Amino acid sequence: MPILPHFYIESLSPLYEDVQSGEIFSDSKFFVDCVPLFTPDDILSKYSREKNKKGFDLKAFVTTHFAPPAEPDNSYSSANKTLHDHLSGLWNVLTRKPDELGGTLIPLPHPYIVPGGRFREVYYWDSYFTMLGLQVSKRTDIIQNMVDNFAYLINQVGFIPNGNRTYYLGRSQPPFFALMVSVLAEEKGKATLLKYLPQLEKEYAFWMDGADSLSEKNPVHRRVVLLPDGSIMNRYWDDRDTPRPEAFIEDTHIAKKSGKDPATVYRHIRAAAESGWDFSSRWFRDGGNMETIQTTELIPVDLNCLLFYLETTLCRIYEKTDTTRYTKMLAKVNSRKKAIQEYCWNEAKGFYFDYHFKDKEQSSAYTLAAAFPMFFKLVTLEQSSRVALCLKEKFLKPGGLVTTLNTTGQQWDAPNGWAPLQWIAYKGLKNTGHGNLADQVKLNWMRNCEKVFLATGKMMEKYNVTDISTKAGGGEYPNQDGFGWTNGVYLKFLTKDKTRTPVLGS
Repeated sequence: MPILPHFYIESLSPLYEDVQSGEIFSDSKFFVDCVPLFTPDDILSKYSREKNKKGFDLKAFVTTHFAPPAEPDNSYSSANKTLHDHLSGLWNVLTRKPDELGGTLIPLPHPYIVPGGRFREVYYWDSYFTMLGLQVSKRTDIIQNMVDNFAYLINQVGFIPNGNRTYYLGRSQPPFFALMVSVLAEEKGKATLLKYLPQLEKEYAFWMDGADSLSEKNPVHRRVVLLPDGSIMNRYWDDRDTPRPEAFIEDTHIAKKSGKDPATVYRHIRAAAESGWDFSSRWFRDGGNMETIQTTELIPVDLNCLLFYLETTLCRIYEKTDTTRYTKMLAKVNSRKKAIQEYCWNEAKGFYFDYHFKDKEQSSAYTLAAAFPMFFKLVTLEQSSRVALCLKEKFLKPGGLVTTLNTTGQQWDAPNGWAPLQWIAYKGLKNTGHGNLADQVKLNWMRNCEKVFLATGKMMEKYNVTDISTKAGGGEYPNQDGFGWTNGVYLKFLTKDKTRTPVLGS
């Protein structure tokens, strides 16, 4: 499938800014997902002629010149279905066919699963957790299609964007592609890893771009940071420093409120969107207010664990195919493992934290990102016991694990819990011998999902885990139903867990 020319919403400037600033739609994402019915030049020419006329109606102009995005299919009923049957049937509802060019949507060659609700496109890190459920439902066909779609994006764009929209082309999301390939390999054999080696290498090159040119004088470039001991670690980034089109008015308000250079604030906001944790006090200097956002100054523990796994996956392939590359990559694996312990482990607190490389100190924010070293078996026995104790005493709630300990109104903070982090923590605890706590996390989360399902007939994007009688809230938009990664993790929890997290040499 040849790549087609993209449509960028910014090509409709100044109409684009006027629509988003005017807040004529309740959701900033609505307009940027609309499909132009005429060429941008024709639309802008007509807008220029008409906008100053008496009685001009901006919303009516948009309605006339754009097709609205497709509404989610709400016809699927859970009546007389068990939750398992509901989720198995929901895969078809959430499946989208290969795309033709339409507005900001980047066409993909194969069918894929969308999360649901306002999310009408594929999302990168969501898809891994969705695949866990597809594996349970024996839908290897869809897993194969989704891996091939991501391989296509890597080949055509150079990386996997946040989602298949042109307004996401400045950033990626947490790099789960190697884990996706591993899931597919479980179903189709080890040769799968070698098949996707070119794409794994390209993704790694994207995240490590500029690493070879770092120096004491120039220690940062895009997503790589050189630390004083010579270690290279990664941060989240976005190549653009403008308001996000899908949240234009929200971003401009934050930048204005901050009193700081707007471009810097926009970059921090966009980088937090690349993390998937958009938004959380984890990224705020004062731990409470978004106008203090500082994402690009932090080295996130979870991101570096994921890149450790990507490096490990490349090592496993090179071990059998290329001795020279194996030796070089093994050195990078060992260097990153050591750096995660050096910069992110806090011996006094017995927990992992993000590292603020400009301040040269760890963040004080307790977050569930600390479970990633356990998931990838990077911890000692003593470290795992101390992290597990902290998770039990500080994070475990009646409905699952809370994301952070701060209640700020942001959706990736207390009192909310999210399916992907429940799975990472559960597997991390299982991997390190804390099975009883892992089972308690699973039980609390599943009961929460089941309670909401019985009341609504739906699975949600996120849940209130502290007060399970209250719906989750916070964030830039209402809670969404569907929901891809919640469905996937719940189905995986229903089965006897056999998922492996391969490590070097396994």
